[in-house]
Amino acid sequence: MKREGWFAPYASSYFWRFLLIIVLGSLTIFSASSLMYTSGLLISKSSIPPENILMVYVPIVGVRTFGTSRAVIHYVERLIGHDTILRILSKMRTRLYNILEPQALFLSSRFRTGDILGMLADDIEYLQNVYLRTVFPSIIALLIYAAAIIALGTFDLAFALLMGLYMLVLVVVLPLLSLLFTQRRQRQVKQERNRLYQKLTDAVLGMGDWMISGRQAQFVATYEADEREVARTDGALRSWARLRLFIGQAVVGLAVLSMLYWSAGEFAEGGIAGTLIAAFVLVVFPVADAFLPVSEAVEKIPQYRNSLERLNGVEAVEETVSRTAVESGSTAVAAQVRSIQSAGQARIELKSAGYRYAADAGWSVQNLSLELPQGRKIAVIGRSGAGKSTLLKMVQGVLAPAAGSVTINGLDASAYGEQIPQIIAVLNQSPHLFDTTVANNIRLGDPAASEEDIRKAAALAKLDTLISSLPEGYNTPVREAGQRFSGGERQRMALARILLQNTPVVVLDEPTVGLDPRTERELLATMFETMAGKTLIWVTHHLVGAEQMDEVIFMEDGRVEMRGTHAELMDREPRYRKLYELDRPVQFTDGDVPEQA
Repeated sequence: MKREGWFAPYASSYFWRFLLIIVLGSLTIFSASSLMYTSGLLISKSSIPPENILMVYVPIVGVRTFGTSRAVIHYVERLIGHDTILRILSKMRTRLYNILEPQALFLSSRFRTGDILGMLADDIEYLQNVYLRTVFPSIIALLIYAAAIIALGTFDLAFALLMGLYMLVLVVVLPLLSLLFTQRRQRQVKQERNRLYQKLTDAVLGMGDWMISGRQAQFVATYEADEREVARTDGALRSWARLRLFIGQAVVGLAVLSMLYWSAGEFAEGGIAGTLIAAFVLVVFPVADAFLPVSEAVEKIPQYRNSLERLNGVEAVEETVSRTAVESGSTAVAAQVRSIQSAGQARIELKSAGYRYAADAGWSVQNLSLELPQGRKIAVIGRSGAGKSTLLKMVQGVLAPAAGSVTINGLDASAYGEQIPQIIAVLNQSPHLFDTTVANNIRLGDPAASEEDIRKAAALAKLDTLISSLPEGYNTPVREAGQRFSGGERQRMALARILLQNTPVVVLDEPTVGLDPRTERELLATMFETMAGKTLIWVTHHLVGAEQMDEVIFMEDGRVEMRGTHAELMDREPRYRKLYELDRPVQFTDGDVPEQA
């Protein structure tokens, strides 16, 4: 299906408003020109002692009329223009949200957070300026250009063509030169600013790492160096803008002198009255004011193109979920989900599965085969970027494998679509708690759950003692993002939510990150105890608790480097044994007395 653009739909929807804005803009220039013309005429006539006031009465009325109409028409044009553009901007933002929201699960794997920030902060803002600062001024300038040549041609066609050349420099030649000079630099500034967005976002999200490593000064120094580089390119663009303005003003000056020379000659030959010399000369200035902004408008085109490409890049992200299979009304999918829920049995199978985010990119996961019958527990271990998150997304059906297959009970994982949460629950490292009661946060696992169900889930997650000590028990507000509770308590609340969800498969995506060793040990013990019989896919950086898994898979660069039970890997893989010893230098006994591992 053909995608809608980011310009045409709004141009057609607001065609009559656009036409009105262009007409009002042209009338504003016409009123300004008429004001200067009648002002010149009035000044000239007033310099010659009139026989009576009636001789200058018409120019006086003209000055008042055009002075008032210019201000009023300009105000109305701006009012309608900005109202229209703000309406379009609102629709653009809504449209961008509607594009991003369905991709939320896998958007972070395709785009960095800074890219999304750049789209929201810059790209939409640039696109709203397409109309106000490029389309409308350019069309108005072309209309005034044509009208000026026609009007001047009624007096002297040869001189009208000469003035047309002057105006052509302002309307065409100078904008093209400006575009050629600034195109590469504009693109460079845009790319550098996007990179700064990414760098700053990564730094803010990784603030703790910078503080712990003691490299804050290094980051600030490199960031300021990047900013200076952008400032240098920006400075070159500002220097060109000043030169461009000077050239434009010089051309206007030549046009004024030419008009003065021509009008004086016409007066000498008796073609026009002497009082019209000032009128013809002064009218050049407002007409030129319509042409000077065109250069700036045209040189912004690369910015608009870059923003448009980024927005189209988000919109054109290849659908990874089959639309026909995703529909919740699919009979086969619905029947399969009911069968899995009633039996409590889900079999996940990966056959030579692989995925890469672009055709020319490396494989994030490559040639991975895995069988997970109901109740099997596996740990997927590896450093950041090893392919763990991509593996989870394939299992959850968010990403369809580029090679091989990923199935749940014989049906492609991507086919389950929005029904996948009925089969697979996820406990990640930062579960979100909403600013509502404890009970409501737990009830998210099953909106139809009774109060008794909630209490049972909380008890299994070992939260009952904590909740009973709260001022309002289960009705106690958790505050924004669960600020009332510690990290371990928030994870237990999320665990209770998952227990209430009661899916046959649970994904544990580094749920103990940031917890102290004792809390981590206790939380893992609770999770493994309460989830007995469920299929567990545990993704982690650490090896703590790996001995409780049926299989441990160690990934590196998208490939499986080691796999086997904990005991097997400890026996035959020196690297695994060393990592385990490094990861568990201290073990706690039941009496909480540390012992050397």
